[in-house]
Amino acid sequence: MNLAGLETRTHVLFDPALSRDELTINAHPVKGPGLHRVSLLLDRVRSLAGFAYFARVESENNFPAGAGLASSASAFAALSLAASAAAGLQLTERELSRLARMGSGSACRSVPGGFVEWQMGESDEDSFATSIAPPEHWRLVDCIAIVDRGHKRTGSSEGHRLARSSPFHAARVAGVPALLNECRGAILNRDFDALAHVSELDCHQMHAVMMTSSPPLYYWQPATLAVMQAVRDGRKHGLPVCYTIDAGPNVHVLCPEDAQLQVVDHLKQVPGVIQVLAAGVGGPARLEFR
Repeated sequence: MNLAGLETRTHVLFDPALSRDELTINAHPVKGPGLHRVSLLLDRVRSLAGFAYFARVESENNFPAGAGLASSASAFAALSLAASAAAGLQLTERELSRLARMGSGSACRSVPGGFVEWQMGESDEDSFATSIAPPEHWRLVDCIAIVDRGHKRTGSSEGHRLARSSPFHAARVAGVPALLNECRGAILNRDFDALAHVSELDCHQMHAVMMTSSPPLYYWQPATLAVMQAVRDGRKHGLPVCYTIDAGPNVHVLCPEDAQLQVVDHLKQVPGVIQVLAAGVGGPARLEFR
C-alpha cells in the first residue's frame, strides 16, 4: 500500500562540468555509503542513456528517514524516475520498478500506485512490482504512530544479511507464498479481518527472525509494544484496526477511512507516542517539472 502525502521529492541534473556525483538530502551533503548507493543506480542510468556525465541530486523527505517508514524505498523510486527523465529516457513502469530495485529492493514497490505486489521472479528481467488494485479500490488509512524520529542503528540492508543466521529464517521463507496469497485475497476482497490477521502474523514472524539473528536486532521500544497492545485493545472494543511494523520502532496502524479520526485519537493517548501521521492510499511515482 503506497501512501499519499508522505513523499520524497528528488531533482536530478546531469552536468558535464561535474567531476563526481553530488548528493544532498534535506539540504545536507551526503557522502560515503549513501552517495555510493546513489551512484550505482546512476551508473545504470548513464549506461542506458549512453553518456558518462555525473549528476547533482537534491532530495528531500517530508517524513522521518531511517525510522521504519520506508524512506529508502521512497527515495530510490523518486531517484529512478527523476534520473531516467533527466537522462532523456522513457522507461516503462516495469523498467522503472526494476531500476529502483537496484537501490533498495522495496523501492520497486514504490513506483506503481495503489496496492502493489512485488513479483519475486528468477532474474532481473522478471523481478518487478505491479499494481493489483488502484488507490480508490479500498479507502484505507495508515495511521503511523511515531515513537522515535531518530535514525535506526542497524539499517534494513544489514538486517537482511543477518536474517539467515536466525533458526526461524527458513520457516519464514517457506511460509511467504501462503501469506502473500492471503494478503492479496484480503485486499482484492476488501476483507479487513483477513488483512488484520495476515498483517500482524507477518509482522510477528519478521521480527521474530530479526530478534533471533546473530547478533539479534531489537527494533521495538517500550512505546512500540504499548501501541501494539492499544491496537489489540481497540479491536476488542469493536474498532476496525490492525498493525504492522517495518524494520524500526514506529508502528503502522491500518484502518478504514471512516475510522481514521477515532484511531488517531486512540493512538495519541498511548504513552510514548510523539506524533501520529495519517496517510491514505497513494498513487504512482510522478514527474513534476520546475
